[in-house]
Amino acid sequence: MAKVYYDSDVSVEPLKGKTVAIIGYGSQGQAQAKNMKDSGVNVILGLRPGGYSWKTAADDGFEVYSVPEAVQKAHIVHMLIPDLEQPAVYKSQVAPYMTKGKTLCFSHGFNIHFKQIVPPPFVDVIMVAPKSPGPRLRETYLEGFGVPALVAVYQNPSGQAMEAALAIAKSIGCTRAGVLETTFKEETETDLVGEQAVLVGGLIELIKKGFEVLVESGYQPELAYFEVCNEAKLIMDLIYQKGFVGMLRAVSDTAKYGGLTVGPKVIDDHVKANMAKVVKTVQSGEFAKEWVGKGDKAKEVLDALIKEVESHQIESVGKFIRKMAGIEK
Repeated sequence: MAKVYYDSDVSVEPLKGKTVAIIGYGSQGQAQAKNMKDSGVNVILGLRPGGYSWKTAADDGFEVYSVPEAVQKAHIVHMLIPDLEQPAVYKSQVAPYMTKGKTLCFSHGFNIHFKQIVPPPFVDVIMVAPKSPGPRLRETYLEGFGVPALVAVYQNPSGQAMEAALAIAKSIGCTRAGVLETTFKEETETDLVGEQAVLVGGLIELIKKGFEVLVESGYQPELAYFEVCNEAKLIMDLIYQKGFVGMLRAVSDTAKYGGLTVGPKVIDDHVKANMAKVVKTVQSGEFAKEWVGKGDKAKEVLDALIKEVESHQIESVGKFIRKMAGIEK
């Protein structure tokens, strides 16, 4: 069982008198910076001069500096820019100023685990990874609660790295819900496998294939969308709120019987074997090598992949249904 820390187990004391420089002001950067600030932490931002985020952060009341300036002023440097951007920014704007006694923090272990960033041995390296998008992290904090998070230590020359990680987790509200201790390896690999096989890739392909089968069998696309996509959200909400059994108790007996007897014939051991292959490509570093290798062409590759999804019939049908339901303008 994972070790879990709650609000009463930790303190923000390790952050007292220290400055945290958050590098990046996107979804996670905004939420974590605001939560830390509201918890009494001295937070500054390290951003690209003249960028849109600079003005936004300044308007939100933060002291904003260039990345090198922020790193020099900080005791803890929290990297919250996109994975592929981190190594170049770290090498040119962060590494020269990571002196002894500083702490380097991440919310995803990708670049540390796959050695795209190799910190000097005399700095602490930690991770605080909220398990939700930034807006939800901020929303729950303002409601007086929080979202679960993962914490990990990669380097600990000070002997106090975990205390710092837990203090950050508390300052952004995550210990109110509960924080699980893990490793950079475990967080990175489970995150990648989950995204590829289930959460992003798996769900998209399952819904697309279900839609295609119904349409190719002669059913109206609009009805197919309702059955395989629209209602997927409702079922997932039930699972999220009550678990599998709670969901099953909320649907009809026909749905229970059909789902429990036919589902395993569709998502069978062959699919499980394919998922196991995904695990191996992640663990071996093959996926990381492929993704990092895209380099400057990464956006071009992603745009092409998204355009392919955008051209699928389910997208045009879905837009019509969402507008009809008042979900999309």
